[in-house]
Amino acid sequence: MLPVKRSRPILAVAAVLALSGCGFSGGQPAQESSAAADTSQRIVVDNFRAPVADWAVESDAAYILSLSGCLETLTKFDQAKGEVVPSLATEWKQHSPLEWDFTIRDGVKFQDGTALTAESVATALNHVLKATVPARAFNSKIISSVSVPQEGTVRVTTPTESPLVPYRLASVNSGILSPAAYEGERTNPFGHCTGPFVPVSEVAQQSLTLDRNPDYWGGDVQLAGAEIRFITNGATRAAQVQTGEADISMSIPAASLSSLENADGLSVLKADSPRTATLYMNNGRAPLDNVDVRTAIRDALDLESLAASVYEGAALPATGVFASSEPWAGTTGEAPKQDLDGAKKLLADAGYTADRPLEIIAIVERAEFADVAAVIQDNLKAVGIPVSIVTKEYAAAEPDVIAGNYDMLLSQRNRLIDIADPAGFLSADYTCSGSYNLSHFCDPEYDQLLAKAATTVDPEERYSLYAQAGGILTEKAVNVWLVNEQATDAVRNNVLGYVQDPLSRYVLTAQTAKTAS
Repeated sequence: MLPVKRSRPILAVAAVLALSGCGFSGGQPAQESSAAADTSQRIVVDNFRAPVADWAVESDAAYILSLSGCLETLTKFDQAKGEVVPSLATEWKQHSPLEWDFTIRDGVKFQDGTALTAESVATALNHVLKATVPARAFNSKIISSVSVPQEGTVRVTTPTESPLVPYRLASVNSGILSPAAYEGERTNPFGHCTGPFVPVSEVAQQSLTLDRNPDYWGGDVQLAGAEIRFITNGATRAAQVQTGEADISMSIPAASLSSLENADGLSVLKADSPRTATLYMNNGRAPLDNVDVRTAIRDALDLESLAASVYEGAALPATGVFASSEPWAGTTGEAPKQDLDGAKKLLADAGYTADRPLEIIAIVERAEFADVAAVIQDNLKAVGIPVSIVTKEYAAAEPDVIAGNYDMLLSQRNRLIDIADPAGFLSADYTCSGSYNLSHFCDPEYDQLLAKAATTVDPEERYSLYAQAGGILTEKAVNVWLVNEQATDAVRNNVLGYVQDPLSRYVLTAQTAKTAS
């Protein structure tokens, strides 16, 4: 059996990661210091979200377990190299068109002292496959089974040929916990990870405390431990890193950048990312079930002014579902221009009547969204659409949004956060049975394109299908893609070894360190 051929898609992704402007690039390292690391030091990290489903690996809680240095996966997407690299698996190969074999790394122990084996890996992955709420990147629709064909090997079988299985095994939702983590009614990661840091306590919805894993398979861990704080208010995250109360603050809002960039003792790190601020529209609820109404809303918005004012030039108007520099974007052209007369005509043709205000939910995790909502409210007022605004934490909004009990939502989605290929995002967010279809959009032609892309090995052909799918989303005005954002973190200068991850998966590593001053 020959090793799987990975070079073409990897080179394509690597090329994208090198792009600047409205594309996305690899993260920056924090400022290094000539002072020696003090291995007795601990750090505080302000993260912008809290776990929403206890610690279930199939949920977004997996991102927190991953960035905390607890949860690890079989493969890992290396941002700098632009490729999938080994982690808990040392190699992988395609056994047959529908089967992939992963060789499990020897000598790894879970934090509870038990050995990492092919059987324990299969137990963890099968737990995710059986989850009531499926993981976006790893679920029973795209993975048929996980088995152990021989000692030290895990076999992943798919219903159709899938070139992206190694990418899916790099998803944090495919993270591996020991079998003991699943013995209770709820997943318990405490002491059951393989990573450099061991979770030891939590304050629900407020913080997670971790200690060094002295037996980490990946080498000496430089920090004694860390505290991850769940701070949804962006201004608070900025203030805490500026005063030194936090050592790293993630996702700094645009309004706080100028004060932090002029502050002593810290660095502001910026990286282009595949993240787009989006006005989600409920395609399954009147009046937004009418494509003319949705198109009118898009035409009424002034994206250039929005980017220049609220984002203070730190974001660019979106040209569509993808940034124009991405290889799967196709010919996206320019960002939509405001056309108030055209929007009014579309509303008249649709028979729209303003019998009630349309509600926009602005999630508080992104501090700028309250201002974005106000700009949208003003733009839509000009074409006769009244709007009310409510602010909520995403965890509080999500149940109603998923159930379809909402009008519009201001949120943001990182297109490559599930897997480092847009297949994950396009399938989960926009197919008829997508597990994260907040827009409640359903189009058979679109689903057929995604199904074809999922089995297309040649990356150029697959990217062409993605571009066609994006064209359908634009033509149907499913959502309004507002601006392409940057990932912006702030780091104290005595923190060493921190490399910014635009996908917010890796923060604490064995190499993360801190000096005494």
